[in-house]
Amino acid sequence: MTTYGIQLSRPGTAARRLRGVFTGDVHQPGDPRYDAARPAWNRRIDPRPAIVAEAAGRDDVWTAVLVAREHDLPLAVQATGHGTVTPADDGLLLKTARMASVRVDPYRGTARTGPGALWSDVIAAAQPYGLATVSGTPSIGVTGYTLGGGAGWLSRMYGFAADNLLSAEMVTADGEIVTADADRHPDLFWALRGGSGNFGVVTALEFRLHPVDHVYAGVSLYPLDRAADVLQRYRDWAAREPDRLNTSVTLLRMPATPQVPEPMRGRRLLAVRVFYAGRYEDADQHLGPLLAAAGPPLQDGFNAMTFAEAGQAIAGPPPAPIAAVQHIDLFQDLPDAVLDTLLDAIEPGPDSPPSAVSAIEVRHWGGAMARPTPDSGPAGHRDVPFSVLATAIDPDPARHDSPIDNAVTDLATRLRPHATGGSFLNFLTDPARTATAFTETNYRRLREAKKTWDPDNVFHLNHNIPPA
Repeated sequence: MTTYGIQLSRPGTAARRLRGVFTGDVHQPGDPRYDAARPAWNRRIDPRPAIVAEAAGRDDVWTAVLVAREHDLPLAVQATGHGTVTPADDGLLLKTARMASVRVDPYRGTARTGPGALWSDVIAAAQPYGLATVSGTPSIGVTGYTLGGGAGWLSRMYGFAADNLLSAEMVTADGEIVTADADRHPDLFWALRGGSGNFGVVTALEFRLHPVDHVYAGVSLYPLDRAADVLQRYRDWAAREPDRLNTSVTLLRMPATPQVPEPMRGRRLLAVRVFYAGRYEDADQHLGPLLAAAGPPLQDGFNAMTFAEAGQAIAGPPPAPIAAVQHIDLFQDLPDAVLDTLLDAIEPGPDSPPSAVSAIEVRHWGGAMARPTPDSGPAGHRDVPFSVLATAIDPDPARHDSPIDNAVTDLATRLRPHATGGSFLNFLTDPARTATAFTETNYRRLREAKKTWDPDNVFHLNHNIPPA
């Protein structure tokens, strides 16, 4: 009982200490807002932290780091929760969603954001100046996306989001407030551009904006019986894709829910996503061979629009929290064996086991992402042109034997002989595969940076990179 009492008192003492100096709110189990504050976006993860602390400013972040260390509490950091891969059980969950400031400097072509800012906030602030950045889905957070690399609709023109990072202000594991950029702490700045939240808690980011106004973009839907022809055309056509064009092809299992229009409800479909930073006429010329293979669409979603409108057209409204498993593999090419495996996973044949995979995206990378500068950070496997991202949604996350795990594992096993073995951090839900998101050289360098900036591995409830 004595040991149990000590274990209970440590979080209680830490919570009292936080409440004495914290500007934001502090929650413990049993508090009215605890259950609303603790979940991640992915409901497959059900964290039970001892404390949830909602920071209102940089001083709150600094305090939370010191209190967690003083009381030997595991520390996790979360803005939107989209990137959460490890639960903060019995630890201190530091939330930064309230720190959502955005400041655009149109003369320098830069934006500075707080750690809780969403891409929708940045897009809205930059749009009046005809500027945009390498953003992702509008409803996700700027910080986690950027630190994880960030492959967005402008990445074939301007590289990863991490490549466009100019500086980062952060609280380190020992409570020091530092700014890292090309001149100050360059080893830390290199590691941050793809190494995720392993090196401290970011309190501000500054990054480049680019002149982008009207674009041609959207998602069009086609019958699945065109998928084999489109995928074969896509793997050959992609080699000639201009940098202004960013595309993907997705095999979809549409849910049988009232939100889905009747003609497509419960069907298997093919989706083509397009983002072209330029005129419709030029986009149409480039896309012609690919769309000819797709044939007439069931739903034509391509149109000329602003950059802000494109985000809504491609991503749709902010998705509600779901319980999902994702698996990503990278490929140097897409042989017929891979394409046949993908088609069989989304619409199993008569001799195949039923599949719970709900979406499989084939994406072409390359462009500026494949042309790093000598000082580029560790984000990504830049020489790999294709990725396959499979997603399965769990209708009952409380089960321990969910069929979606078997479905995703089976697909991964069948793809493995053809894949490179690499991954990309933003799309990786299995923290055990973290090392696969980097080249061997970059991973060794990241571990050395971790040894310098977080030798005790304080920041380990993430895609963890252990110190060398």
